[in-house]
Amino acid sequence: MGRYVARRLGQLVLVILGATMILFTCLFVLPGDPVGSIAGSDKARDPAVVKQLQKEYGLDKPLVVQYGTYVGKLAQGDLGVDYTQRRPVSEILQPKLVNTGKLALFAIVLDVALGVIVGIIAALRRYSLVDVITTVSTTLFLGVPTFVLGMLLQSVFVVKLGWVPLLGDGSFKTMILPAFTLAIVDAAIVARLMRGSMLEVVRADYVKTAIAKGVPKRQVLTRHILRNSIIPVITYIGISFGTLLGGALLTEAIFNWDGIGLALVTAIQQQNNPIVVGVVTISVGIFVVMNLIVDLLYAVLDPRIRLG
Repeated sequence: MGRYVARRLGQLVLVILGATMILFTCLFVLPGDPVGSIAGSDKARDPAVVKQLQKEYGLDKPLVVQYGTYVGKLAQGDLGVDYTQRRPVSEILQPKLVNTGKLALFAIVLDVALGVIVGIIAALRRYSLVDVITTVSTTLFLGVPTFVLGMLLQSVFVVKLGWVPLLGDGSFKTMILPAFTLAIVDAAIVARLMRGSMLEVVRADYVKTAIAKGVPKRQVLTRHILRNSIIPVITYIGISFGTLLGGALLTEAIFNWDGIGLALVTAIQQQNNPIVVGVVTISVGIFVVMNLIVDLLYAVLDPRIRLG
């Protein structure tokens, strides 16, 4: 297990290096003038100002040198300096990451509570009216784009009813709509995964053997069916949680939630490359760590799985 974790952590470093390298290359190739966004269009016309700013932020150096400098600072926990505010990127992103974390945690709780419970009920009442309603409703939610659902909820509960403030101030009340927007599509997927996994496990030989031995139904359900059915669901939830922690771009932008997703959108508009690279680096790191946690949970839930 220790060797497996060490190997996966090594892979995490390689993935972060690969992602940042590709991003650096794209930012270098794409058209744009970050110096103009720093100094303003009028000052940026002055060659002296342009040269000074390029030297100050290292933009006058080759791409390879810029990337090497970034990796060296990243190894020390330094994500660079923001162009517009002239503050450390880590200092700017820290409170935004906390806000995104709160939103992601609330959304994943709703995701699990709705998806797992609905999936279990649908599986236990296969082909019943409840199962049909579950199948139809989850299919409907899967077909609705996130930004459409978010704008619809905002139009009803913010504009028409006025139950929720328009601006996300980090409070629980303003977190409800964006969290529900993030959770509803994932909950539909989790419900379908849970239902399908349970129906497959029910037909397994070890479940039939347990029933034939007279094991109580509650024990068969909890120790045999649910425990083995939850593994594919945990895989999806882990990946989904990593994605949410990486920043939900559209949802945070729609509800003006001050998280790293909104920070990334703003940074792209301002051509603020340090913020863009910083958010992507954090997102990739979180995503890989969540995958590692999911893999470790496999061995806990199913002793037949050995990591090595």
